[in-house]
Amino acid sequence: MEESAKSGLPTLYLIRHGETAWSLSGQHTGHTDIPLTARGEVMARELAPLLDLVPFTQIWTSPRQRARRTCELAANGRTATIEPDLAEWDYGDYEGLHTADIRKTSPWWNVFQDGCPGGESLDQVVSRADRLLVRLRRAQGNIALFSHGQFGCVLAARWVDMAGGEGEHFALDPASLSVLGPKPGHPQVPVITRWNVVPLARLDYRNPE
Repeated sequence: MEESAKSGLPTLYLIRHGETAWSLSGQHTGHTDIPLTARGEVMARELAPLLDLVPFTQIWTSPRQRARRTCELAANGRTATIEPDLAEWDYGDYEGLHTADIRKTSPWWNVFQDGCPGGESLDQVVSRADRLLVRLRRAQGNIALFSHGQFGCVLAARWVDMAGGEGEHFALDPASLSVLGPKPGHPQVPVITRWNVVPLARLDYRNPE
């Protein structure tokens, strides 16, 4: 048995990037490299007090600038490694479109079931998430992952050995923090210990959507 396996699973701090113009409008944003909005930068900074408390052994970020900038602001400039496998789902022909627009020609389309023509299928995204998790499970300590909404949901599903399509039942807000780790007292059992945590000031109890 490998030494990393003996010592248990690492703890993964999954952070979705802050607000962009397209996350605000609801447009599917995969490879398009757009920046955070001014509000998105504020949202990223609001995470810094939470992350400052964590002694990270590694910090990884998607190559997209919205994730890299969130990492820079939320992790207070700590050194990060660019990890291509943390990139968002490639939406292919649906890049930049709203779900309502896609469903005008494909009424029952669901990215977690159907994938994207010209982009990634669900199986391809799951393969990418699994490849990433093989590497992460060999690591130790606290690892920060700055990534994206729909890929992050697939990653979480696969962490707990659920089918990738079950990521449909998770939701990640911009500049949110989730924690994937070992079950207390059971270091080899993967669990989701925190999900979609945002600063209290950002919660709107009048509109849970």
